[in-house]
Amino acid sequence: MVDSLPSAVERVEIVRLPERERRLDAVAVEEPLEIRVEGTPLAVTMRTPGHDEELALGFCLSEGIPAVSAAPTADFAANTIELRAAAFDRARVQRSFYTSSSCGVCGKGALEAVALEAPRVSSRLIVPSAIIAGLPGVLRASQEAFAATGGLHATGLFDAEGSLLCLREDVGRHNALDKVVGWAFLAGRLPLSEAILCLSGRISFELVQKAVAAGCPILAAVGAPSSLAIALARDRCVTLCGFVRDGHLNLYSEPWRLRD
Repeated sequence: MVDSLPSAVERVEIVRLPERERRLDAVAVEEPLEIRVEGTPLAVTMRTPGHDEELALGFCLSEGIPAVSAAPTADFAANTIELRAAAFDRARVQRSFYTSSSCGVCGKGALEAVALEAPRVSSRLIVPSAIIAGLPGVLRASQEAFAATGGLHATGLFDAEGSLLCLREDVGRHNALDKVVGWAFLAGRLPLSEAILCLSGRISFELVQKAVAAGCPILAAVGAPSSLAIALARDRCVTLCGFVRDGHLNLYSEPWRLRD
């Protein structure tokens, strides 16, 4: 057991079987975050506390909301972030939230919705495949909270040489990526046309959507992509790499961006 835990981690008492020994275990913290725009609640997401402004910014930017800044509310209400944004169609955004959470969403309709919000990624970035193959190891070695709990996802942002620029952890895969996008926004790095995103888990449609919205040309992950994630990556010209493990990877789209 580590002596000093990250803020995203807390200790709880457990009973270890078969010994029936009582001990303390480190677990990932999960709490709700309410995102408000100009004082009006927009969405609530479950997340691991920390980097909440980045999370709110990344969440909104990936949903096509023209966020400008994020900060705690004036009264410092717990688990709440206030956003300033340019004018946007709130009704459309609310419909988008409903659609993305609905198990009955049509794949064709989802692709068309993203096409309306985000252009195809036009980056001409080309990197050695060996760099992509090595990213999960760098990501894993930098996951401080995961090392303590085994219960957090991570997203890492890397430059074209494979150097880690930003890493964020969260109980939600989407939140970890949103936090990285929010960091990039605050750092003036959007679009991510010369960068690589690496995920610690599988790749869903929504994660590719977020990469597209951020303008990132290469998305790699330790796990498997879904069929709709592959379809979106091919439609939006994203190089999608799955099962990046032990020096091997599967390429699902735009293979020209990786060279031997």
